[in-house]
Parts: sequence; C-alpha cells; structure tokens
Amino acid sequence: MKADTIGVATGNHYIDGDHACAEGAIAAGCRFLAGYPITPSTEVAERIAERFPKVGGMFIQMEDELASMAAIIGAAWAGPKSMTVTSGPGFSLMMENIGLAAMLETPCVIVNVQRGGPSTGLPTLTAQADMMQARWGSHGDYEIIALSPNSPQECFDLTITAFNLSELWRVPVLFMMDECVGHMTEKVIIPEADQIEIVPRNFYKGEKEDYRPFKFNGSNEIAPMVKAGDGYYIHLTGLTHDERGYPVINAEAQEKNVKHLVDKILKNEEKIRLLEEDQVDGAEVIVLSYGITSRVALKAVQEARATGIKVGTIRLITVWPFPEKLIRKFADKVKAFIVPEINLGQISLEVERCAAGKAKTIHVPHAGGWVHDPNDILKAIKKGVK
Repeated sequence: MKADTIGVATGNHYIDGDHACAEGAIAAGCRFLAGYPITPSTEVAERIAERFPKVGGMFIQMEDELASMAAIIGAAWAGPKSMTVTSGPGFSLMMENIGLAAMLETPCVIVNVQRGGPSTGLPTLTAQADMMQARWGSHGDYEIIALSPNSPQECFDLTITAFNLSELWRVPVLFMMDECVGHMTEKVIIPEADQIEIVPRNFYKGEKEDYRPFKFNGSNEIAPMVKAGDGYYIHLTGLTHDERGYPVINAEAQEKNVKHLVDKILKNEEKIRLLEEDQVDGAEVIVLSYGITSRVALKAVQEARATGIKVGTIRLITVWPFPEKLIRKFADKVKAFIVPEINLGQISLEVERCAAGKAKTIHVPHAGGWVHDPNDILKAIKKGVK
C-alpha cells in the first residue's frame, strides 16, 4: 500500500532527526500521538502537534509518560496508528505499559531519544545507555523490535519501517535514537507518496461471532485486529489469556500465550533483521556499532585499513531481536569484535555471549555526554589483531 498523499512533505529538507522522525510518522500513517515534553525528544512532539491538524491527526499532551503509553495502546485498539515520544526518565515510566502493549500484541511505536543517565543525568547530551532497558525493561518474558537510526534521513525512513514492522508482527516497536542523531541537522529527502510503501492495519473481515483477537496455534500466525466499538465481542487484558482474550490462569495457558509472544519475533529474526556489512569477508576484526557511534567509528576503521589491517564493519539497524546466528558465524572467522557504544557495556555483552569465547569481544566504553574519540576505537582495533 502506498502512503496517503495528504501529509507527506515531499521534497528536499534541511532538518534535524527529531523533525525527520515526525515527518516519517506522518508519512507512515500515524494519526495519534500522546506524549509529555522531555529533552531531547520534545521537538518530535512539537512538529507533530503543528502538523497533525493539517492531516487529520490528534496530538494530546498527557499528564505524564505513564498515561502517554496507556493512551497510545487505547488509541491503537480504536483503529489509528499511534506513537509516543520520550527520553530516559520517561522511558522508565513507560515500561509497565510497554509490557501491556506486548501482552496485548498492540502495534505502536515508542520513540526514545536517548540522553545521559541515570536519573535526570544529562538532559541535553547524548548517550546510548537505554539499549538493554529497551529489551528487558518490562517484567516477564516477551520480545519486542528496536531500531537504531544513525542520520536524520534514517530518522525519516526508519520511522516508516518501525510502523510497518509494528503492523506486520503486532508488536510495540522501539525507535532508539540518540541525542546526536535527534539534534543533528542534515539533508533529508522525502519522496513522493506513491514511492513510500506502508503496511496498513490488518483488520478482520469475517463473521463477528467467529472473531478471535489472538492466535496461539503454534504457527506464529498473527491475528487480525478489529476496532473497539464496532460490535465485536473481545476482551483485552494484561492477564494470561486465551485466543478470545479472556483470562486463563494456569501453566498451560501461560505456555501458549508467552511462547507465542516470543516465538513470533525470534523465529522470524532473519525477516526482521536490518543491518549493514562492509568488508567482513576475510576480516581479522569486525567493528560492530549502531546509532551515532557507527558514524564516529568509520574514521578509526579507515585509518586502520590504511595501515593494512583487515577490518570489517557491522552496523546494527535492528538491535532487537539481536542477530545471534550472524555473530556466531563470524566468531568462527575473526580474532575479535570491537564494540564501541556510548555506555559502559550493554550490546557488547550480547556480542560476547554470542561469540562464546571463539573470538574476543573488546568493548570501547563511553559514559555519555559526547561521542567517542576515534583514536580510542583505533587502539581497540589494533589490540584486537594481536
């Protein structure tokens, strides 16, 4: 399905990542945003608030982030594509309802423009320290999808991808920007609406009495949705439930319910996976990075290659689900993975786990506030080939 021509700001723009994200959401068909102002994500909501009245959308500033997340879940079940926007402290407050969205298999997008933490931390300065929280922040077993853009252009393009993935897999999708990308201003090309592919909501078309909002038949089939108020007999609850949505409190129901939430993502990881590889064949070491750090790392990679070191790169665009099989494959072929990230050790731990001792994992930590010095990454590359 092509994007609605109403609202697509076609043309060449010089805008930051926050504004590009807002335009991507509009082009993807998002028509409801509930949020609460927080640096450095506020510009997304401000742009949406300005643009939505022109495209038939609704923006609501809620009293806090808990209510914002609850509102977009309710909105999604009323029909429209929905989104919320936040940063670290607000992201923490959203976690309980992100778990509810996962349990209800609610398609929605949560944008987190990461800043330095913990607590209030560095409101105006960058970090990538919410990546593990994105995966494990809510309680219980579940799977989500998380994307990480590295440019304003990708903030537009991948916001559309985030909405498409949320509809395809009926899952909340986390859009893990960082302050640098959110506030970076670059050229962003927004294509004509007929060049933008969007995934529409899969609405049920059968007999009302036959409708089941969930499917736990072991096939990872994604059930279609209906709009609340259209006369369907549905029940939505965060409790363990059956295919009708009614609570069933026993181990058998838990196994079916939770296994479905996990399997529909993990068993389709290769379909969901988005990443970039460069010169990985024959590489001695691989630099694995994401977000703004992937751009900073290129300087170090170029200098290492100039000295004759065979350096490959993997840029994670989809961070969750994590590409475990890919890392295991390369662990048999390289001496080391170099993992620079603006935290003190998060995705590097996943790389180390998947490498399973077959290749070294060298983390290049940075607590936040600014990006890496490429020389620190270069030193790690040289250490990796020894």
